[in-house]
This record gives sequence, C-alpha cells and structure tokens, in this order.
Amino acid sequence: MKYIIIVPDGMADKKIEELGDRTPMEYADLSSMDSLARTGETGTARTIPPDMSPGSDIANLSVMGYDPHKYHTGRSPLEAVSLGLELKEDDVVFRCNLITLTNEPEYTERKMIDHSAGELKTRDSNILIDYLKASLETDDIKFFQGVSYRNIVVWKNGPIGIKLIPPHDILEKKIGPYLPKGEGANMILGLMAKSSKLLLEHPLNREKVDMGFKPANSIWLWGQGRRPYLDNFSEKFGLSGSVISAVDLIRGIGKCAGLDIVEVEGATGTIETDFSGKAKAAVDALLSGKDFVYLHIEAPDECSHQGDVSKKIRALELIDKEVVGYIKSAMDKSGEDYRLMILPDHPTPISIRTHSSDPVPFLIYDSTKDNDSGDTPVTGFSEHTAAASGLHFEEGFKLADHFFSR
Repeated sequence: MKYIIIVPDGMADKKIEELGDRTPMEYADLSSMDSLARTGETGTARTIPPDMSPGSDIANLSVMGYDPHKYHTGRSPLEAVSLGLELKEDDVVFRCNLITLTNEPEYTERKMIDHSAGELKTRDSNILIDYLKASLETDDIKFFQGVSYRNIVVWKNGPIGIKLIPPHDILEKKIGPYLPKGEGANMILGLMAKSSKLLLEHPLNREKVDMGFKPANSIWLWGQGRRPYLDNFSEKFGLSGSVISAVDLIRGIGKCAGLDIVEVEGATGTIETDFSGKAKAAVDALLSGKDFVYLHIEAPDECSHQGDVSKKIRALELIDKEVVGYIKSAMDKSGEDYRLMILPDHPTPISIRTHSSDPVPFLIYDSTKDNDSGDTPVTGFSEHTAAASGLHFEEGFKLADHFFSR
C-alpha cells in the first residue's frame, strides 16, 4: 500500500457573500476531489489544539501525526533545519520576514501593508538580506537567507519568552500595539527599525516604488524557538517517505522526522508554482520505492493572506486538476494499491486574511475500497459536507494513525 497526503495550505474558508454565500471550496470546480469524496471517507479534524495559536508549524505537525504539545518548540527552528543550519542548545531562532509598511516618519506609527513584500522573489530577498547583514549582524546575531520573503535570524543565547506577533495577523493595522514585548524586546525592535532605514535607500526598493510595486521596507521578527526534536517517521509508522514543498517550514519538519526532501524546479510557494511538477515528483517517489509522500502546496494560503478570492479559487482548481487528478490517474495506471488523504493544515479565511483554529475538512480515498454506502450520499468535498459526516478527530494528530492503519 502506498500513502499520499496532499495539503492545500489554508484551503478551508468561510462563506463569502460575493460567491453566493459559498466558500471557495464550494464555488470552485473541484471535480477530482468531489469524485473522491463520493466514494471515500470524509470528516473533520482539529489540527490546532485549543490552547495553541493557529500556526502552520503546529498544524502540519498535527497532520503528520505529531502531537504539538509534545513536539512543538517553535516555528523558526524547523525552517532553520530545512536550510541546513546547525543549531546549538542556546540558540534562539526567529523567522525574519521582509515586509511592506507605510511610510510614517515614526516607525511605531506605521501600518502593516504586506507580510510578504508583494510575494518578494527569492533572488531579491537574498540581495536585501546580504545588504542588511553588513550593518545588523553581530557576534551573537546572524542572518540567513531563506525562500522568498521568509528568512532566518539566529540569536546566540537569546531570550525565548519574548512576545512576538506574526505579521500576517496584523495586516492593515498600526504596528505599535503589536511590537515586541518582554526580555529582548528592545534589541528586536532596534533591528526592525534600523532595517527600515537601510532598506528605504536600497536601489532595489527605489526601483520597485518607481515601478508601482510594494517595497520590502522593513524586516519583522517572530516565531522564535529552540532546536527541535521529532521521533523518526519511519520508526513511528513503519513507512519510508518523502516531503515535497517549497516552504522551509514543511521541509524542516520532514528533515527532523527523517523523511527525504524532494526538490522540484519551479516550486515557489505561491500561485505561480509548478503544480504539475510537484504531482509528478510525488508519483515518481512512490513508484521508485517510497511508501509515503507528504505533498504541501502553499498557494491557497498566500492568496487568502492577500485577500484575493479569485486567485484562491484559481489555486484550488489548479490543485484539483493538476495535482489530485494527475496523481489519481497515474496511481490507477500503476496498478499499485494506494490510500490518499486531502486536507488543509488550517483554515485561512479571506475575511480575516490570516489563519483560524477551526477544524479542517479531510477526505480519505482508498483504491481498494468503495465506502459509499448509499445511505447519505456525499455531493462533494467542502467544509460543510465534511462536517455533516459526523466523523471528527478532536485531537488532530490522531487522524494520521487512522489514515495509516492497515
């Protein structure tokens, strides 16, 4: 038996008036997912425990079968692992977003315009991080390049309890009330404010402004934590596996779990990604001997953060056709028995442009079974049809045990 988990990040949503009081999942043409739901199993799972914040780190640990209460040490250390950084016990790791703020003279009076600086390209991000390193790095504070706007700062023997807010949680809000608080706050705020002065004068940003694009005019630090530890996935579930994702966080979880990381050229973490390339890489991994593939697709989440309904619908339709449809067809032709699960890691409602803690819908399709009893026919795959099934995992990490049970 082969196992595939497809995670369209942030796919779940709320009803939207302009879509006729339907969610993007209900509005989009999801023919492949709907077909799987009609003959498979649907339900819901709470991937974010009630006492934890709705971060992708917590959610994806849950989806992969790891109890966040036991294994979560922070988001950024997982991303650092993906980048190959060797972390020491006293290192504290921070996510370093390149962001867009308004231009008020006083830093604390500015508003958060874009947590991604217009979905900054990796090559531009690398140029700006290199530029900042010369002025902001010290013996204890180091900057490391990531993918797109997502970078890393490591503070040797830094504070762990500082209160930091994710930038995508405060879009269109004045940043003053959400600035760092607690031990080390002044250092973090100083780095952020200094970065803004430096970035405003960089030729790359001046060119972006002249062309009408959003400049990357500040860094924003958040998501701190120490070196992570996960039980080996193969020992936990008895399966060899691979992870496919453009996002350092997901790749870091995979590395910590002992899973192989598959590189896909053209994978970006936005809607401008190679959906087909990811799907083909997943099938190739399975047919080359792997038992399991974790395929993560960031695009719906980024579209939600941008508040772009039409792009989110487009992202879901591309995933349905080029990923789900292709994988089912290819696996059917292969003759291999397989089990496929599709679920978002967390909802990202367009209305709030950030993550929520609501349970997520899931569907499980088993090529060896037909679970349609005919009593309550499922009309498709959505937040509401999944909830109507009555199957629910309050501890979301236990869904993986259900999925992998043989």
